[in-house]
Amino acid sequence: MRMVDLIEKKRDRKELTREEIQFIVKGFTDGDIPDYQMSALSMAIFFNGMTEQERADLTMSMVDSGDVIDLSAIEGIKVDKHSTGGVGDTTTLVLAPLVAAVGVPVAKMSGRGLGHTGGTIDKLEAISGFDVEISKQEFIDLVNKNKVAVVGQTGNLTPADKKLYALRDVTATVNSIPLIASSIMSKKIAAGADAIVLDIKTGAGAFMKSLDEAKELAQAMVNIGNNVGRNTMAVISDMSQPLGYAIGNALEVKEAIDTLQGKGPKDLEELCLTLGSYMVLLAEKAESLTEARQKLEEVIANGKALEAFKVFLESQGGDGSLVDDPTKLPQAKHIVEVEAKTDGYVSEIIADSIGTAAMWLGAGRATKESEIDLAVGLVLQKKIGDYVKAGESLVTIHSNTEDIAKVKERIYESIKLSEEAVEAPPLVYDTIPK
Repeated sequence: MRMVDLIEKKRDRKELTREEIQFIVKGFTDGDIPDYQMSALSMAIFFNGMTEQERADLTMSMVDSGDVIDLSAIEGIKVDKHSTGGVGDTTTLVLAPLVAAVGVPVAKMSGRGLGHTGGTIDKLEAISGFDVEISKQEFIDLVNKNKVAVVGQTGNLTPADKKLYALRDVTATVNSIPLIASSIMSKKIAAGADAIVLDIKTGAGAFMKSLDEAKELAQAMVNIGNNVGRNTMAVISDMSQPLGYAIGNALEVKEAIDTLQGKGPKDLEELCLTLGSYMVLLAEKAESLTEARQKLEEVIANGKALEAFKVFLESQGGDGSLVDDPTKLPQAKHIVEVEAKTDGYVSEIIADSIGTAAMWLGAGRATKESEIDLAVGLVLQKKIGDYVKAGESLVTIHSNTEDIAKVKERIYESIKLSEEAVEAPPLVYDTIPK
């Protein structure tokens, strides 16, 4: 088998066999296939796509390129949630204890963030003492005991994907649906999930800007999951404006605590109830979505969801007392209000631009080497559709530096006001399967 023949085959829109895809992935991972040949194949896939079978075979070949986490010692159906990310995306912090409180095992492997704010691991490290570097056995024991644990990603999970992604990044082939779908799904499958709920974002703050692109990606990922024996479904949700109000690590932990008490932003609560209902259903802890949602609403109302969060934090060395006293979270030195210059209805909040402002404060990473400031960030005071008077606060800045002129300017550029009333965008556009 020669790589040049396989490049030619995909160039000519022919289907690669499972054996050919395995040969490609193994050869590239081992260094036998050079970057320039893999770049050529990636570009051929970019233009000509892949069949459903090719996508499934590529995904499993990348899974098999490294460690596969065996979670069979954990009782019950392990359901993982993956979000394609966005601004103020605090869902994992809420969902993990929420669904655990109704008996769904959540064995979560999460990463650090690159961009607007930290990843789930960074946010959890805003909690004093919290340890993500626990052993595999301790991880399994904690999930069996408490139904929830979160660890950092292993270094050798899907090495083929890491190597291919780095190549796609410099060859203008990142935006390929087959390559995106197989990249994400390979990591989820290697992490040991039995079933997967996907939160595919669309809008200005999302990777997929258009609804059609988001639907195409969601369908591709659902098809891959189901083709390789993982019960998979997707929710397509809005990211034209930030989710919730808080953008920043400690600020998002505080917002997660509020949401678990039933006092959080309505959009964040509703999305968590929607995603959580599917997780409960796939875990076979309810017979319908209606029943699943009722169970989740009940554990919020009776305090069991918040208690599950506290137990989760303390079991991994974290200070659980901050659940009752969030002022123990890291606090910024300076709190500044960004006031509206005119009266009007908020017509647009450009999510990725607001996220950049938070990153400038230190809430996120511009590069992998950037240091995150866990205390800083932004808290929106208004969302799309809200009315604001001149002099009223649009955004609260939490900063550890007084030099925030650039941040304020970016916020004003990112929030548009209209004299006419504006409707808020839908929170959920579609689910797959329907």
